[in-house]
Amino acid sequence: MNNRVKEFWDEFCEETQKKGIQYRDAFQFGTSADWLAELVVTGKKTATTSGLVFYEMEKEAIPTVSEYYIVLNRKENPVAVIEIESVQVVPMNEVTEEFALAEGEGDYQFWWNAHEKFFTALLKEYDIEFSPNMLVVCERFTKVYPK
Repeated sequence: MNNRVKEFWDEFCEETQKKGIQYRDAFQFGTSADWLAELVVTGKKTATTSGLVFYEMEKEAIPTVSEYYIVLNRKENPVAVIEIESVQVVPMNEVTEEFALAEGEGDYQFWWNAHEKFFTALLKEYDIEFSPNMLVVCERFTKVYPK
């Protein structure tokens, strides 16, 4: 953990009187980290989608409700703390338009195209082909810091 992340987390805990809690991870969203981080900061992005297969290959548990995460920008500077509100695993082609719009990046077609392109490229690294019915992890979150 870099010092900026620790200081940011400590400030969050101090200002919200949440002593003794931990965050699960500090991360960047997708391939446009600054743009996506800004969408979180402004409250336009309140959801995200990731491929279940990547959690399985990394032997990592999927996010759970009430966990905290720190969102980083492109330079790995912390910009927000989010709290997970809900997690669902569904086939990608069953993700609703309402959920896709909660990602704040554009209309449903934009969401689909961006995720298909992203997953296709990432899956190639593992010699796996993209499938429209691949299982995805759909998370809703609230930005809890800064207010």
